[in-house]
Amino acid sequence: MSLRSPLQRARGLGSAKEGVGHWWVQRLTAIALVPLTLWFMFSIVALQPAGYDQVRAWLGQPLASIASIGLVLALFYHAQLGIQVVVEDYVHQRAAEVTLQILTKFFCFFGAVACSLAILRISLGS
Repeated sequence: MSLRSPLQRARGLGSAKEGVGHWWVQRLTAIALVPLTLWFMFSIVALQPAGYDQVRAWLGQPLASIASIGLVLALFYHAQLGIQVVVEDYVHQRAAEVTLQILTKFFCFFGAVACSLAILRISLGS
């Protein structure tokens, strides 16, 4: 039997104060993805009749390559945040949750690096 009151026992068991930050970052990446995705879709539609060399020349422009890398980074980060929430909510075994979180972070990191490297190689002409 404890002499502590229910309030004293409950202190320290509340929120970790990290949910709001995660929520904000997820919303900000979603907001960033809207114009970047629209720009990319309209650019690809406009480049539809172009050949391989014209698309490489387009991606070689600084604005196109920077915006493409921004799209890739925002997309993978947003995806990682979303998958993290799903795993936290629906995976109840601690070992499986940790394993999935680590795999998700690695996949998103290496996917973003690979896509960014591909865009840089195309834009720099190598």
